[in-house]
Amino acid sequence: MNALELNSIYKTFGALPALDNVSLSVPAGSRTAIVGPSGSGKTTLLRMIAGFEFPDSGSISLNGQTLVDGSTEVPAHQRMIGYVPQDGALFPHMTVAGNIGFGLSGDAASKQTRIAELMDMVALDSRMSQRWPHELSGGQQQRVALARALAQRPRLMLLDEPFSALDTGLRASMRKMVAKLLSDTGVTTILVTHDQSEALSFADQLAVMRQGRLVQTGQPMDLYLRPHDEETALFLGDAVVMPAWVENGYATCDLGRVHVSTTSQNGAAQIMLRPEQLQISSQAAELEQVDGCIGVVTDRDFGGNTCTLTVELKLPSPATDGQSTSRSLLVRSSGVHAPAAGTLVHISTLGHAHVLTEPARRQAVAAP
Repeated sequence: MNALELNSIYKTFGALPALDNVSLSVPAGSRTAIVGPSGSGKTTLLRMIAGFEFPDSGSISLNGQTLVDGSTEVPAHQRMIGYVPQDGALFPHMTVAGNIGFGLSGDAASKQTRIAELMDMVALDSRMSQRWPHELSGGQQQRVALARALAQRPRLMLLDEPFSALDTGLRASMRKMVAKLLSDTGVTTILVTHDQSEALSFADQLAVMRQGRLVQTGQPMDLYLRPHDEETALFLGDAVVMPAWVENGYATCDLGRVHVSTTSQNGAAQIMLRPEQLQISSQAAELEQVDGCIGVVTDRDFGGNTCTLTVELKLPSPATDGQSTSRSLLVRSSGVHAPAAGTLVHISTLGHAHVLTEPARRQAVAAP
């Protein structure tokens, strides 16, 4: 069952289209992340769902109730949708308890019970209830903002880049805490973020936007391993994209002969591998193997437990109509055992390469 349904949403600001025929279904109780570069329309879409903006055309429904269509416009305060902005937007003249309890109905005792329950839910010490927002850390402020949004028992929770102002370690722990909390409470959630790793780890469903359009939707791992086009592949992480000749489940390319994820496509194509699918070895026995290819490490980017290597392939002969035979690849290696710059290495592949379905923008190789 889908909790939220967006159907053919259009929105323009002046002559510029902000949203162009966006349709999206969000399953009940799930977590959906909307990602895209700046200006892609993701925040505008979130504001449409919240009721802060209205589309020029299209419809939005939540749990079977129409929020927006050609004849209906339910205002934001009647939608029962929680919203957590990037900066928390706490009321500076109210204490933690005052912020969380803002808008709660009932007598003082019932409000206090609900506030205590919410503080416990977001792992805030009850002794902090009388603190002012400026006395809180960034992570604590975001927890108060989340508790305030949960106070009204929303049908849908919207998170607008809520972790972006936090440092790296706190961002990861907050993301896990919020994801578990929302899953435990069964609240359907939409997260808007420009952080790809955040979206991949947080969401059950990932939606990628570009220039006001929804270009691909699906499970995070599916989009990471099987993006439609090169632009989406590179937006979701480092990728090795190269021309190849595909035939009978194999691709012939600069890496040699590689398994691909389809047997239905044949001919010139673009293939994609993630850097972690490339294995390197500097052992003499490996360097003499026929399978795979040989390259030279030209750069090392040490990152602690992992190291990203730039490897320049040593191609035996011109591969494509006189084009350059050199090609640089990104390869991930153990940070401890990464080979030094100048090392000759053998490169092999793990798993299957993905054949991009959108038209290639680079020249594809000819049939071998």
